[in-house]
Amino acid sequence: MSTTTPRSVSSVGGLKRALTLRDLILYGVIVIQPTAPMSVFGVLSERSHGHVVTTILVAMVAMLLTAISYGRMARAYPSAGSAFTYVGQEINPAAGYVTGWSMAMDYMLNPMICIIWCSKAAMNFAPGVPYAVFVVFFFLLLTGMNLRGIKTSARVNAGLAAGMSVVIAIFFAAVIRYFSRHPVSAWSELTRPFYDPATFSFDAVLGGTSIAVLTYIGFDGISTLSEEVENPRRNILLATVFTCLAIGVLSALEVYAAQLVWPSAEPFPDVDTAFVHVAGRAAGAWFFAVVTLTLLVANIGSGTGAQLGAARLLYGMGRSNALPRSFFGSIEPKRRIPRNNVIFVGLVALGGAFVVSYGLGAELLNFGALIAFMGVNLAAFVRYYLRAQEKKLTNLFLPLLGFVVCFLLWLNLSRTAKLAGSVWLLVGIAFGAWKTHGFRRNLVDFELPPEEPEQTSGESGPGSAVV
Repeated sequence: MSTTTPRSVSSVGGLKRALTLRDLILYGVIVIQPTAPMSVFGVLSERSHGHVVTTILVAMVAMLLTAISYGRMARAYPSAGSAFTYVGQEINPAAGYVTGWSMAMDYMLNPMICIIWCSKAAMNFAPGVPYAVFVVFFFLLLTGMNLRGIKTSARVNAGLAAGMSVVIAIFFAAVIRYFSRHPVSAWSELTRPFYDPATFSFDAVLGGTSIAVLTYIGFDGISTLSEEVENPRRNILLATVFTCLAIGVLSALEVYAAQLVWPSAEPFPDVDTAFVHVAGRAAGAWFFAVVTLTLLVANIGSGTGAQLGAARLLYGMGRSNALPRSFFGSIEPKRRIPRNNVIFVGLVALGGAFVVSYGLGAELLNFGALIAFMGVNLAAFVRYYLRAQEKKLTNLFLPLLGFVVCFLLWLNLSRTAKLAGSVWLLVGIAFGAWKTHGFRRNLVDFELPPEEPEQTSGESGPGSAVV
C-alpha cells in the first residue's frame, strides 16, 4: 500500500531525524502489508504443489540476504535508496540502466495485478457479473482516485494496517476453533505444509519461491527514509532486516494455518482468491466477506499507490527528455499530478488485465524485482569487498550468496515469464541505445522525482504546469 510518511522539517531547513528503529519497522510492515501472502496464496499452492510455507521461508532467506545489502548500500547513498543508483554507481552505468528498466516493469505491472485480483474477488460477491465489467470498474476507480489527487495519510495507512492485523488475529482464532471441532487425524498432517512426500519436488518449490518473493516486495522503501532516521547507518540496516523477518514469520504462520484448513490436494473454487475461501471454511460466510473486503481494500490501496508511482517515474523520464516531454513531462496545474501518465498507466493495466493471468503478472513483476535484487547484492559485494582495503569474509559471502539465491529463483520463473521479461529487457536496451546514440551519452534516469508540492495562493499559476 502506498504510504505517505510525514516529513518533519528542522529549524535549519533540513529533514528532522525523528524516526526510531521501531518507527522504521512499523513503516516497513505497513508498506509490505501484513496480509501480503493472502492474495497470492492460491497461485503459490498450485505452483509449489502445496508447499506454500516452504516457499515463503526460502524466499525469506533470499530477502534477508538482500535486505542486508540494501541496508549497507543505504549507508553509502543515504539520500537515494534506489537499486538503479546503487548498481549504476558501483558497477557500471549501463548495468544501472538495465536495473532501472527492470524496476520500471515492476511499476507498470503492479496496478495491473491489483486490478486482476480485485476483479476476481468482486466476482465472489456477484458471480453473475462478467469479469470484464469489474476490470473496467476497478480501472476507473484507481485512475479516478489518482486523477482527483486522493492520497492516504500515514495515519490512515497505519489505521488500515491495524485493521488488517485485527482480521489476521481473528483468522488465527477461527483456525484454532475450527480444529477444536475438526481435529487432525494424524500428526503427519501438521508437517505436510512443510513437506509432503507425495508431491514434493525441488523444481516445484523453487518455482513457487520465485513467486513467493512477491510477499516481500516493498521492503527496500525503508532505505528512502535515511535522511529522517536516528542513527541511519545502524537503523536502516536493522529495520530492513527485521521487517523482512517479521513479514516472513507472520506470512509463514498465515499460510501454514490456511494449508491446515484447506489441504493442497483439494482444489480451490478459484485459485486467484483461494485464501478467502479458506477463511470461509474456517469461520463461515461472514468471515469470507470480511477477508474479501479487507483484501479488496488492501489491493485498491496498493494499486492506487503503484499507479501513481509508475506515473511519477514516467514523469521523471519525461522531464529529463528520455520520453516525449510534451506528454510525459506535463503536470496538471490544478492538482499538480502527472495526469497524462496516470491515464497511460491505467490503460496499460486495463489492457493487461484482459490478457495476463494473476499468476503470470506476479511472475513478471518478480522478473524485474529479482534482477534489481541481484544488482544490489553485486553492488554491495563490489563496494564492501572488492574496493575495501580490508577484505572481510562476511562482505564476500553474504552479498554473493544473496545474488546466487536470487539468480536461482529468477531461473525458476516460468518460461513464459522469462520470455516476456526478456522481450521487455531487449526493448529497453534498444531504447537506451537509441536515446544515447549507442550508450555514448548520459543514460536514462530511473529515480522517482519528488512529489510536486500542493499549490497555494502564493505559488505560481498554470504557467508552471510543464516542468
